[in-house]
Amino acid sequence: MKLLIIARPFVFHGGVEQATAGLVAALVEHGYEVHLLSPRGQAPMRGVTLHTLPLPPLPSAARVLALAVNARLAVARRSWDVVQSHERTLRQDVYRAGEGCHRAYLASENRGRTRGLYHRIVLALERRVFARTPQIVAIAQVGRREIETLYGVSPGRLEVVYNGVDLARFHPANRSRYRAGARAEAGLPSGAFTALFVGSGFARKGLTTAIEAFAAFADRESRLVVVGKGDPRPYQAIAARSGVGARVVWLGARSDLERWYAAADIVVLPSRYEPFGNVHLEALAAGLPVVASARAGGAEIIADGINGSVVDPLDSRAVTAALERFRQRREDEVAAAARGSAEPYTYAAQVDGFARIYSRSTRATCDFS
Repeated sequence: MKLLIIARPFVFHGGVEQATAGLVAALVEHGYEVHLLSPRGQAPMRGVTLHTLPLPPLPSAARVLALAVNARLAVARRSWDVVQSHERTLRQDVYRAGEGCHRAYLASENRGRTRGLYHRIVLALERRVFARTPQIVAIAQVGRREIETLYGVSPGRLEVVYNGVDLARFHPANRSRYRAGARAEAGLPSGAFTALFVGSGFARKGLTTAIEAFAAFADRESRLVVVGKGDPRPYQAIAARSGVGARVVWLGARSDLERWYAAADIVVLPSRYEPFGNVHLEALAAGLPVVASARAGGAEIIADGINGSVVDPLDSRAVTAALERFRQRREDEVAAAARGSAEPYTYAAQVDGFARIYSRSTRATCDFS
């Protein structure tokens, strides 16, 4: 099968992009002829034919529209068995809603009618995608419900395919391999109970709630490690006002996440909006419990009190209670439960899900104008 995937360049600090990279590699491994249409900056991938999508330097609003238009022109130039887009574009057989619904995201941010040109363009493209794409893929049940409710997509056009995770890279055995060195690098005391926050886009990922919860945590020898891309200064001020500035470690964006899961004891991610979140699967695969937001798709794989907790992302007291609860749990029991819950989520299982969808798709001959 000749498969064209439309996606932005893969970068190590982007969860959406990393999910695409894992899927693309698995599709190649399973024998698909994979072509990738991406703007400049995409590194070559083994077994993948790369097509560069030209995009001139533009403001964000114009850029998102140019990507959609230029992708359509590129798709029309050649013949494909299936066109799959991970972006809001104009012509595809399959759309993977890896970012969920922009409309739902704006609602989570309380952005009512005050929307700039960029948001209006994205919403217009989103409406078109959901109205005219034959097959829609959500990455969690919460996303499926959003798409059905907000856009009226019929169940026959909508399926859930969960992300996969690299079970070899993220493994409980990393604790003995990396923990001491990573803790020394970050200045973490060897015995300090350590919570880990991983996420780029600190506001949406709930860093304020995480810091407030950590400040109320009874263990005053504990540490909070923050990994991700974003301006830390407003959050460093929150930590200082909360009296925990000296116990919060800021690492920025990192490509070696397996080391930081190994260094930590629990992951805290009280996201305000999260279609799924690779962090949930990576942390569980590494044997860490996850304090997850009830608004996140990743909460669907959390068994409360066993491999993590599901909390209101605005309720810092609930996050603190989860920290207290897992501070008392036996490490080996928690690690086994976390790892076991991640193991079904392989890239092979993800490919199987897409294979079912491809079998219902035909060669892209429809005009989506």
